[in-house]
Amino acid sequence: MSDSSDEECPDLVPSLCNDVREGPEKDRPTLAEAPTETTKIPVTIITGYLGAGKTTLLNYILTEQHGKRIAVIMNEFGAGGEIEKPISLGESGEVFEEWLELRNGCLCCSVKDNGVKAIENLMLKKGRFDYILLETTGLADPGPVASIFWLDSELCSDLYLDGIITVVDSKFCLQHLHEQKADGKVNEAVRQVAMADIILVNKVDLVSAEELSRVQQEIRAINSVAKLLETHKSRTDLAALLDLHAFEGNSDRCNQDVFAGPVLPNTDSCTSEHSHHLDQIVSTVTVELSGDMDRDAFENFLQDLLWEKLIKNTKGEAMDILRLKGLLSLRGCPRRCLLQAVHELYDLEETSPWPESETTSRINRLVFIGRNLDHGVLAGRLAQAVK
Repeated sequence: MSDSSDEECPDLVPSLCNDVREGPEKDRPTLAEAPTETTKIPVTIITGYLGAGKTTLLNYILTEQHGKRIAVIMNEFGAGGEIEKPISLGESGEVFEEWLELRNGCLCCSVKDNGVKAIENLMLKKGRFDYILLETTGLADPGPVASIFWLDSELCSDLYLDGIITVVDSKFCLQHLHEQKADGKVNEAVRQVAMADIILVNKVDLVSAEELSRVQQEIRAINSVAKLLETHKSRTDLAALLDLHAFEGNSDRCNQDVFAGPVLPNTDSCTSEHSHHLDQIVSTVTVELSGDMDRDAFENFLQDLLWEKLIKNTKGEAMDILRLKGLLSLRGCPRRCLLQAVHELYDLEETSPWPESETTSRINRLVFIGRNLDHGVLAGRLAQAVK
């Protein structure tokens, strides 16, 4: 069974403004009044396999009376839907998007690319909304979309990546996770789970308790640090999906699950009895080391791991990193340093100061999510960078 509402679009109310890029700002109709102070706007990426319930989730957000001004950028509805009507081409072939204002104050847009142009156009309405939700296509890897916020400095000045939410279908999740690609690459469903900060385990009413437990075990074997939320028709408390600050080191919410408390268990040995069927064994490995990390030595490690693919497991297989988070104590730096990496891209950011009274307890903790991971090899290489 599947949720027939997955591919249906919410009822939209046409805005008086056909193109946010045309006409002087003073001539555009305004939405509900919003704060005008200059603040960065959070962007949440929503991904999930075809039919998992992404559109149902967006329907819920777009039609609920939650009192928030949320802009939703959708780029997948299937051919022939009425949402295609707002898409038209200009005389020079450029894409024009029509923004649609909903009854609850939200904005909606449909695009046919990765949403970057839609985000840029939306920034002309800055101050009129609180959040941007960006839906990716069902077969998309959210990594390249996430990396946009590191590569595009102009976007970064106005926006920040709040987190990645993946919706999975409890009924067909394992089928998608076990799909083998002819080229040997990690399949899209596994990548989406591996990249997530929040995973909505949807359609729980369609599976037994035993089936649900198996699904959760397999998800945990891939990504042991994402928060799992069980949902029916993609409904959950909106507060659980927003203000994640998953890419910010100053956020308690970012740090509490990943960097606080005891070292997380390593899943490179895959505890689920079914995990050996997974696509080339994508797993989570956590490494913790005391002492101060030499920055140059650590960056050499990152380049060997992410760029050159020179770090291999004991079987001689190159480690393929999908996502990496880390909290570092760098030599000579009084502040915690947050590491975020998506595929080959990484970013190091100084955050809050280490408490002076806890100088001796400064640690380095890194969480790797990827394929062919080897805890011993990673820990050994990192130990060489600790001075």
